[in-house]
Amino acid sequence: MDAAKAQLTSHYDLPTPEPDSPSLPRARKPYRFSTLCATVENPNPSHKDQHGSSSVPIYQSATFKGVGGEYDYSRSGNPTRTHLEHHIAKISSAAHAFAVSSGMAALDVITRILKPGCEVIAGDDLYGGTNRLLTYLRTHMGVTVHHVDTTNATSVIPFLNPGKTAMVLLESPTNPLLKICDIARISALVKEKCEDAIIVVDNTMMSPYLQRPLEHGADIVYDSATKYLSGHHDLMAGVIICNRDDLAQQMAFTINAVGNALTPFDSFLLLRGIKTLAIRMDRQQQTAMLVAQMLNKLGFVTHYPGLPNHPGKEIHERIADGYGAVLSFETGDKELSERIVGATRLWGISVSFGCVNSLISMPCVMSHASIDPAVRAARGLPEDLIRLCVGIEDPADLLDDLQHALLDAGAVTMAANDFVRIPNTVNKAVEKLALGEPLIRREVEDHQEWFVSAPGKVILFGEHAVVHGVTAVAASVDLRCYGLASPRNDGKVSIHLANIGDLYHEWVIDDLPWDAASPIRPGDAHPDSLDQKLIDAILRRALPAPEKMPPKSHTAALSFLYLYMSLSHNGPTERPSFHLAIRSTLPVGAGLGSSAAYSTCVASAILLANKRIYIPPYPRRTRAPSAAGDPGHIHITHQGRRAIPPHVAEEVNKWAFISEKVLHGNPSGVDNAVVVFGGALAYTRPGFGFGRKPGMDQIQAFRSLKFLLVDSKVPRDTKRLVAGVAAMKAREPELVNEILQAIQSISDEARRALSDPELSREDLLTALSALINENHAHLASLGVSHQSLERIRQLTASNPFRLSTKLTGAGGGGCAVTLVPDDFRSEDLQTLIAALRAENFDPYVTSVGGSGFGFLSPYPEHRDIVRGRQGPGGTLTPPETPGEDTEIKVSLKDEFEKIGTDELSRWAEEKGRWLYV
Repeated sequence: MDAAKAQLTSHYDLPTPEPDSPSLPRARKPYRFSTLCATVENPNPSHKDQHGSSSVPIYQSATFKGVGGEYDYSRSGNPTRTHLEHHIAKISSAAHAFAVSSGMAALDVITRILKPGCEVIAGDDLYGGTNRLLTYLRTHMGVTVHHVDTTNATSVIPFLNPGKTAMVLLESPTNPLLKICDIARISALVKEKCEDAIIVVDNTMMSPYLQRPLEHGADIVYDSATKYLSGHHDLMAGVIICNRDDLAQQMAFTINAVGNALTPFDSFLLLRGIKTLAIRMDRQQQTAMLVAQMLNKLGFVTHYPGLPNHPGKEIHERIADGYGAVLSFETGDKELSERIVGATRLWGISVSFGCVNSLISMPCVMSHASIDPAVRAARGLPEDLIRLCVGIEDPADLLDDLQHALLDAGAVTMAANDFVRIPNTVNKAVEKLALGEPLIRREVEDHQEWFVSAPGKVILFGEHAVVHGVTAVAASVDLRCYGLASPRNDGKVSIHLANIGDLYHEWVIDDLPWDAASPIRPGDAHPDSLDQKLIDAILRRALPAPEKMPPKSHTAALSFLYLYMSLSHNGPTERPSFHLAIRSTLPVGAGLGSSAAYSTCVASAILLANKRIYIPPYPRRTRAPSAAGDPGHIHITHQGRRAIPPHVAEEVNKWAFISEKVLHGNPSGVDNAVVVFGGALAYTRPGFGFGRKPGMDQIQAFRSLKFLLVDSKVPRDTKRLVAGVAAMKAREPELVNEILQAIQSISDEARRALSDPELSREDLLTALSALINENHAHLASLGVSHQSLERIRQLTASNPFRLSTKLTGAGGGGCAVTLVPDDFRSEDLQTLIAALRAENFDPYVTSVGGSGFGFLSPYPEHRDIVRGRQGPGGTLTPPETPGEDTEIKVSLKDEFEKIGTDELSRWAEEKGRWLYV
């Protein structure tokens, strides 16, 4: 029988386990892989369950009783893990198998074979965690690592050093570019010159079902069993297999010594997952082929070994039994890739792969972010690369979801009832034009002057209570901060803060502490915490001592330099030289978001100067049909209100938040979000028990409201006021919690009213008026009002005004907000303003809930500046030579810095078309 069985077994057949029941007296064909996966055999008779369980029991025990038994301590051995390791060895055609706590734990065990002075040859397209570990070994353990292009087998030859080369580490296919290496040929080349070198293969992308590298000359194979072997992303595990007894003994010793063996429960879960490995991967790779074919047909550079044009297809088919379920593609633009990833619904945004659910990611931002960007570029890893990990969902649903994401992101359009890729796809220079239109980049001049603005903000409901988890309702205020960035071209950068001690300061750009800076490249995110090294360097080497500068100007200048040095990523010759003048119609320090408006102006000006955000394209003009079949075109103007695309606003918001961190330490992000996006939003702080979803939500149907903002000119001590409420809550928790619950109800009512498009204007104003009075009464009971605020309330509520007023912000001074009905007589309003001024208050009539961040359009068609030169006294003269220099731009700098504050907003509006979020 043994001879007949051997005759039927080819080199590539897998072993058939001996059944527990008596065998029939005839030769049996080897079991197929899926049968082997589903059939878990006992490692030996001693492991047979006494109760005959059909599933391997979980031996959830740290210790085992008795002396001299097979098991004594689960770190050293556990029956559930023994079943698992036996099963993995069986399906992998291996003599030995080990299960550890993760794929990286498996690689750590393997690399402990190395000694100082050893050399390792590795691929140049490896998993990010593998690179991280190899870097550690190189810098701390004296191991030399050579990265080579393993798609060319002969590339390893120059680095083979007999007596030194101890390990060759391969991936095939690689992650995430799906490169293929010839495992068999590389193994032969290495063994021929360095017979003691160990060939190690990361087989995670394939699993034992599709590829078994031990059959092609590898010495050790490891998988992150978190991926396909488990298949459900409900555990972390790694497996190691080998045939050599000496290697098995070394690795077994390490696993027992360091204690990273897989737990009994995770061993049970992994054993269960492996049973469905074959059937899962069949479905996954079938769908992956459909996805790859679709992307390839659309013209995207698609990496998948199953495509006919893949350079490693022939090699892969020789060493593997399938193409796998991971693929990647390039879009040509990182921001477009980000929009595609964000637009999917079925494809979950996550690192890792191998799950029954489909996943999408950008490796350079996620799984491979730990690799230095310069190294990524040198190894040909595109920043715009998108990786797709296909699950077991219905193929039609996955294709439909991806197609719609491509469409929503502007990567494809519809033509003749089919998806067609847009040529020269949307990049950082342009936004998507109307479907079917050519994409035109409007070049931005190197020395463009940028005029930006941002509104203030007011908290309408929920002040103070927001600190304790109550929802706050905030809205933009149409009192604005303005920033004008004018080119200098003299190697200097400067700032003028007219409203903060009239500070002027300039720096020689090359003298700034660039050695302490780590500029954030476009598309990369700023870390959660500030770069303290850079802050310390700026404070020590670029700024005078705080006492030598006007109050509040020191941190404002610090935030400017921090953003400038973090965003100027192009190197010494490309750092922009400009002067930034900041002016505000907002009262500074009155609780109306003046710092957030400042941060937004600074962030947007520096982003524009560094060409990290771009202007939207000039829209097509209205035109009549020109011929039969030509429908013409209608342009609907929004007067610039919806001109700035969301992804530009989001970039500005991210960096405005960083500026707020520099200014305030730990801001909530509410102020800058309202300032950038405009309108109104509701914010609930996480970690409290009022039953509301934490985070920020835009109030979509918010209608602009008229308010009178009154600055009491009484300085606020926000920290003291917040601490006072906290102390009161500690003393009288029931009373304060009752007040907080009442304020939460007010915020809920206000939010519903503001977002209800069918609520009449009259009913809305009546409801808000009552809620304002109610909210203020609760805040006063918390002790955060002030006699100046109460006097403002008394004046606005008196006859004939009868208006509702409340404190806003921290209270204790600062500003009060008064709702002004639509039908309130202008004569009465002027009388009220006069009465307030008579008592030394500063009133501002403004609208709430308007546009957010904006900038003056640079298009000549949108500017009121006449083509010519500005003469003395502001008159305009024609060019000196007719026909030349017909579009000379006039700087706004002198006018901007001299215009009165009362005239600033009107003057700015008259400069041309403003573009807003």
